[in-house]
This record gives sequence, C-alpha cells and structure tokens, in this order.
Amino acid sequence: MKIAIVGGGPGGLYFAALMKQLDPSHDITVWERNAPDDTFGFGVVFSDETLGGIENADTEFADAMAKRFARWTDIDIHVRGEHHTVGGQGFAAMSRKELLRLLQERCRDLGVVVHYRTLAPVIEDLRASYDLVVAADGLNSQARAAYADVFRPTLDRRHNKYMWLGTDRVFEAFQFFIKQTEWGTMQVHGYPYSESGSTFIVEMHEDVWRRAGFDATEGVEFAPGVSDEKAVERLRALFAEELAGHEVFANNSKWLNFTTVRNERWHHGNLVLVGDAAHTAHFSIGSGTKLAMEDSLALAACLHEHPDIEGALTAYETERRSVVESTQRAAQASLEWFENIGMYVGQEPTQFCFNLLTRSRRITYDNLRTRDEEFADRVDAAFATSQRLDSVAPAMFQPFRLGQLELKNRVIVSPMDMYSAVDGVPGDFHLVHLGSKAMGGAGLVMTEMVCVSPEGRITPGCTGLWTDEQRDSWARIVSFVHDRSTARIGLQLGHSGRKGSTRLMWEGIDEPLPDGDWEIVGPSPLPYGPGSPVPRELTRTDMDKIVADFVAAARRGAEAGFDLLELHCAHGYLLSSFLSPIANHRTDEYGGPLENRLRFPLEVFDAIRTVWPAERPVIVRISATDWVPDGNTEHDAVEIARAFAAHGADAIDVSSGQVAKDERPAFGRSYQTPFADRIRHEVAAATGTAVIAVGAIASYDDVNSILLAGRADLCAIGRTHLYDPHWTLHAAAEQEYRGAAAEWPVQFRAGSRKPPTSRTDAVRPRLSLLRADESDRNTHLRWTPSREPASVA
Repeated sequence: MKIAIVGGGPGGLYFAALMKQLDPSHDITVWERNAPDDTFGFGVVFSDETLGGIENADTEFADAMAKRFARWTDIDIHVRGEHHTVGGQGFAAMSRKELLRLLQERCRDLGVVVHYRTLAPVIEDLRASYDLVVAADGLNSQARAAYADVFRPTLDRRHNKYMWLGTDRVFEAFQFFIKQTEWGTMQVHGYPYSESGSTFIVEMHEDVWRRAGFDATEGVEFAPGVSDEKAVERLRALFAEELAGHEVFANNSKWLNFTTVRNERWHHGNLVLVGDAAHTAHFSIGSGTKLAMEDSLALAACLHEHPDIEGALTAYETERRSVVESTQRAAQASLEWFENIGMYVGQEPTQFCFNLLTRSRRITYDNLRTRDEEFADRVDAAFATSQRLDSVAPAMFQPFRLGQLELKNRVIVSPMDMYSAVDGVPGDFHLVHLGSKAMGGAGLVMTEMVCVSPEGRITPGCTGLWTDEQRDSWARIVSFVHDRSTARIGLQLGHSGRKGSTRLMWEGIDEPLPDGDWEIVGPSPLPYGPGSPVPRELTRTDMDKIVADFVAAARRGAEAGFDLLELHCAHGYLLSSFLSPIANHRTDEYGGPLENRLRFPLEVFDAIRTVWPAERPVIVRISATDWVPDGNTEHDAVEIARAFAAHGADAIDVSSGQVAKDERPAFGRSYQTPFADRIRHEVAAATGTAVIAVGAIASYDDVNSILLAGRADLCAIGRTHLYDPHWTLHAAAEQEYRGAAAEWPVQFRAGSRKPPTSRTDAVRPRLSLLRADESDRNTHLRWTPSREPASVA
C-alpha cells in the first residue's frame, strides 16, 4: 500500500514502523511540522499490558525501550502534613524525547520517509493520491476538522487548569502532593522517567487559579515552544517544599484546560483517526501516548488481517472503540474527582488516600488489598474508628443507625416495580419476592413504589395503599419479614403523575394503555415523550387532594408496621416532575426557580412527616440529574437534597434520570455514585443526613469501595438481588465474614459455605523443587537510579 501519515509523534511513527515490518514493500511517508528533536512534555508512562503488546509486536523496539525505563510500584500521597505510601501498582516510564528518538531511528532503519519541519499536503489531495491516510495529528487535528460533518466530534473542555513541567528532582515513586493554599487546593502529579528527571504536573480548579492570580496571562498568545515563564517562576516558589531544593523546568509550558475528545466515527473512506485526533483521556488515568500506540498496533494488525481498506478500518474502530470508551469512562471519573478535590481534603487522611486511589473505579478495595495488604488493613481500621465501631469487618457488614432505626448492615434491596398486584393489593408474589430478599441477608428491604391512589398508579399492576385491604395485605408481608429475618422493611410511596396509565413493563414499558384507563396529571401539560398522552395541569384543589392521599397512605403504612418510609421524588413521577424544569413550566408559585419547584414536594414531605411515627425514619429518593439539556443537574441535586435535609429527611437516596424519554445517561459501573458522593460531602457533612448510593452497583467489592471512600453511607442494589436473592449472604461467604450482620436463617445454614466445584476440589501436585519465599515478594519497589542525576533529558 501507499500510506500517508499526518503527524510524526509516537502514534504516527509507531504505526509506520509496524507496517514496514509487516510488509517492507509498503510505501510510507510521514509529515511532521516540528523538528525531529522538538518534543513537548517530559515523561511518558506505560502499563504492563501495553508493554506486553509492544514486546509482541516489535521485540527489538521493546528491548530498546526497556533499557531506558524507570520502574517502580509505589504511590506516595502527601496530604495535610501526612505521607502515605501504597505499593503493588506497577509503573514504567521513560523520557518522551527518548521515545521519539527510538521511534525515529526505527523508522529510518526500516525505510520510512519522514519529512520534518513540513506541513502535510491538503487532506483531500492525500486521500486522492494514497491508498490510506492516517491522521495522527493530535488534539487540534486538521484532518478531523476538515471532515467534522463525518466524524462528528465533541470537544469537552474541562474546568481544571494544569501545566506540564519537569524537575531534576528524581522521585522514587509516583507522587501526589495535595497542597492547601490561601486560594484553595492545588495538586501535583509527579513521577520519575529517567535517572535524571521527573514529570511535575501542577493542577488546580479554574476558580483557585483565578483567585491565585494565575489569570494574569490569560489573554496572552504564546508562540509554539514558548512557556509562560511568569507562571513558572511563581510555581517554582509555591512548590519549593515539594521540589526540595531542586529546579523546575519548562518546555512549551503554559496553562491548559484538558479537553476530552470523542468522535462518533473514526474513519471516512481511506482516512482514519488515531490517538488524540480520535480520542483523549485525562492524564491522571493514562497516557495519551499509550493510547495512540495501542491504536497504531491495532490498526496495523487489522490492515494486515483484512483484504480491503474499509473492512480493516471498520474492524480497527470496532476493536478499539470499546477499549477507549472504557478508558474514557475511568478518565472522566478521575478528572471529575480532581475537579472536586476540595470536597475531599477534609477527610481523614487514610480515607482520603483510599478515595484518591479508587477515584476512577478501576482500582477497588479487593484490588488494592491484593496489591498492598498492609494499606488495606489501615483503611479498614480507619473506617471502623471514624464510624465508632467496635470491630473491624468488611465495610458492608458494619451496622448503621438511620435516624433511630438500627440496620444490621449497609446493604439495601432497592425498590423495584413488579407490576403484579390486583387492584393495588399485594399478594403471595410480593410475599415471596420481598420475603426472600429479607432472608437473603440485606439490612433493609424496600417495597416497589406503592401508589397513593388508583389514578396515581403507573400500570394496572401497581400496588397501593389507598384501602384498608391493601394495608392488611402489606401487614402480612411486613410481619413475615420481621418474624423470619433480622432485616428491616421500608415503604416507598409515590404518585405516577404524567407517567401513569401505561402498560405492564413486559407489554411495553411507558406505552399508554389502549383505552387510557385513567386521567393522568402533572405540574404542566407536557407529555413524558413522543407517543405519551398530555397530562392535565394540576389545580390547587387537585394538589390538596394528592397531599391528603399521601397522608392517608402514610398512615396506613405506619399501621402496617413498616420500619421506614421513602418519599419517591425521582424518575419523572409526579413529585419528580415538579422538581424538573423539563416537566414543570408553571408560572405560579410552584414553577420557575428551583425554590418554587421544590414547594409542592416539600409540602407533601411535611404532611406525611406529621402522621408518620417520629421514631421511624423518613427518607427521600431524588433524580440527581435529568440527563437532558436544560434539565436538573448535580448542582440542582445538591440544593434539592439540602432542602429535604432542612425539613428533616433522615437520608437522601440518590438516583438519576427517567424524567424525559430523550435522556442520554452516561451508563457505566456505579455511574450514579458520584452524585451521591457530592451530596454526602456538600450536604450530609453539615446536616448529618445519610446518603444512599444506587445504580449499577453489582459487586460486594464495589459496595465496600464506595463505603470506605466515604462516597455514601449505604448502598441500594436492585437487579443483582433479582439475579441472586441471597446476594448479601453469598457476599459474606465470599469474604469469609461470619457475624450478626449476615446471619443465615437456621433452615439454610447447611448451605452457608460456598459449594465446592471441580476446580476447587482438584488436588494439585507439587511441581517445584523449592518453595517460593513469600517474604521476598516486593510490594514496595522504588525507583533508585544507579547514578546521581545530572540534567533533565
């Protein structure tokens, strides 16, 4: 093939070298606008996984890299005057300038033509003259811009300011310096990359940056290669303690805002994007160089495996997209954590360190324990101390006091609509469903949304509490839970609002009933989505009746013996729709600013609180974001939570979305937990209100990680309990926990040990002459250069 590569950075050069090795007859030309010895930045970090791929693809190049690596396993975290070290991580880094030099030499030896100090021809001309055009031209890709209508890029400019610097202080490990200043929190990401230097990245929120006066050069346009020397000099003085008498160096160093690049497509005809042109991931989670080289490897392999360009590029995009999107999800969580670092610096230092390490959700408690058991023990002990607990145990099996209600553990079976009632009356199905979950070990089992009136139902199969018959049937279920388990059972009360009068879930979720069996209402005459009926706008008289319905249902719930009441103000149902500017366009005192939109939900809350027993908690479920433009955001959620806390809510159950059909949720593991985290630190810390995390929390490791990091007090888990009603008891068995927080029913105790399998039953032969000495395992490996550092490479 005849191949044109725009951009002579690591991604472009590595691809060229790989293609030449696969077939020396390829005619490959690279255009690079900079000189061969121009490079911006200092060190590049690689994962063991990436290095394994490079070694498999090009042993000679991998060997050359390995000779130049700085290697270590430790992370040092400096916060509030304390220094904590966590081992077992595994890092390899090298000078970016050295990496480029090796790639340039490799391309020269293989016969790749590289034009330095030369702008590439127009992309359209390259596409006409070459079989393949590879756009490796970085964040500000001209190739991507030329076909923006095809690639459909989104550029998400983030809030933090950062500057890439170097230092001749050779760190022994990865360094996080968390510095409290009079202007706010600043942090340094530092790591060694050679015997003579380290990368030194300074980062802070834009608000801190402005308060500190770094915006003095905001309007200055620095020429390529020119650094903001005024800011560098100031940082040199600010971080004198961290530099410990060493110098800090600039290299095209200026203040930047990280931009996350995403593209709906990565190729167009014979043009393909790689590296930062296609995607970016925040530097706190991974190296752009690493991702670019992984792209190049996959692209070269796909071109070799497929006979046509279109098939190869489609395979490349399919193969890489899932990997990149996973990395970007982790990077997004990480960058948002650093944007909000000011929320966490008040945490107890050990918990802060654990929080920092698990910020992206890629490292969890179990993963950390495997890497550094001693540090995991410290995290457990610190959690027990902070919670005033008598003993150390897995965090999920520590007790929790919710108002005056004692919960044996911190696992909640989340409310899940079953659509299986007749005339609102729960039956044997609900007894078995909720009873099995209670016997399965959870500390609290929640009912589905129990509707306060016939017209407040979502579907004809929804349960209710508008009659005494319904109350008595619920009382039977509550009695079973109390008699047969040590779990508590909570009642969720709600009104469907504009999402009512729909079919059963398995007959068509959110689809209207054929005959529109009952009238639906809402704060405004706005349908839930296309195909949904238009609700009637509530009058004050209607609202008074709904308040009375909630009060009557709450009174019946108390008579049925429920331990807790949750007011459903989430998921687009009636009270949620009052809170959302998407559904509430009222012009009276119940619409407009958030203060007004809160008015009716708070009226309902206050009314049910007057009839609910004072010793039993009342909690509120909210949607923390609507996931649609102009809807509620996490900032609104903080104010909503603060308002309910001020009115006496014992906990805020933090869900999200389902307010509009056209929502675009950012689904992923534990994807709603950051909203709970924000509310816990901005509201609960001041009010004592508990916070419940919910949403794609599926493993006990994630539960423990969330609790230990202080992101929530309790975790609500739904679908996982449908998969395994005894999930909590099985989690205890997996963690070898035995105690009151996960007590098996006497009838089931014979099954309380994990059943053996063929794999666990197998008796393995001894195949080594000498036993491995476990004491020799080095959890803590530091980078200790063989000679004194001379100068930064």
